Amino acid sequence: MLLSGTLFLAFAVLLRIVANPLSNVFQKQLTQRAADPLFVTSTTYGILMLACLVFWPQLQFAGLSPDFWESMLIASLFAMFGNVFLVKAMHLGDLSVLGPINAYKAVVGMLISIFLLNEIPGWWGLAGIILIVAGSYVVLNDRRQPEEAIAKASPMRLFQRPEVKLRLAALVFSAIDGVFLKKAIILSTPTITFFYWCMLGFGFTFIWIIFIMRDTWRTQSRLLVAQRSTYLTLCVAVGVTQLASNIVLSAMPVGYALALFQTSALVSVLFGYHFFSEAGILRKLIGAGIMVVGAVLITILG
Repeated sequence: MLLSGTLFLAFAVLLRIVANPLSNVFQKQLTQRAADPLFVTSTTYGILMLACLVFWPQLQFAGLSPDFWESMLIASLFAMFGNVFLVKAMHLGDLSVLGPINAYKAVVGMLISIFLLNEIPGWWGLAGIILIVAGSYVVLNDRRQPEEAIAKASPMRLFQRPEVKLRLAALVFSAIDGVFLKKAIILSTPTITFFYWCMLGFGFTFIWIIFIMRDTWRTQSRLLVAQRSTYLTLCVAVGVTQLASNIVLSAMPVGYALALFQTSALVSVLFGYHFFSEAGILRKLIGAGIMVVGAVLITILG
């Protein structure tokens, strides 16, 4: 029984590691075809919400505690901003660059714990930060640029790139979202939390669309119909990613889960090369590998 539970958990982790970068592939493909990041995010939430209602009619709609609703509202709000910023970043930058940047989530989590929980990192945690910064520099520093541009490049300048700033903002929102999502999962189940994550996310993004997309939603709707197959595959990838994440979080400490999820950075680099012919594959794999090691040091040993 214990073995079957462990195998199921390992399968959920594997699904999450592959599905998350795959969802980024479809997000990038849609934005390359003029899809708006906010509309992409809202549509994903909406389709997943409808799928939940069709396939899980036994979902619980009453008897949930006030703490659950508070956690879900906060988690969904931060998740909405994180997902919109993520899709926008994918539109502007390379998947093989932005995927590894997610390793900075471990640094964000550690900083939050310092100020809110007074948890001072050990030497392994500090070593993890150094590895993540060094690895990101390897990933971001494009050696194909002219020598004078490389000479002027610095970690701070590299992080001023618009797509990198958006990806960093997305992971900050995602890190905060994960804390409250974990609490909601503890107070319910992974599937119930998943449904309300979809429903509340759709509600928040729909309100946002009403205010800023009055003149473009019809065009985006026509694009949705034209690109329906890509939208559907995106929804499957996002759904698998989030549901697998919920299952893993329900059975594993956040730090350990976070460390395992960073392995998807390597998959992102490979997908960027395969789907979009992004260059510098070896350099980015080395940099992503360094960042993964750094994230593991922070979340497990730090």
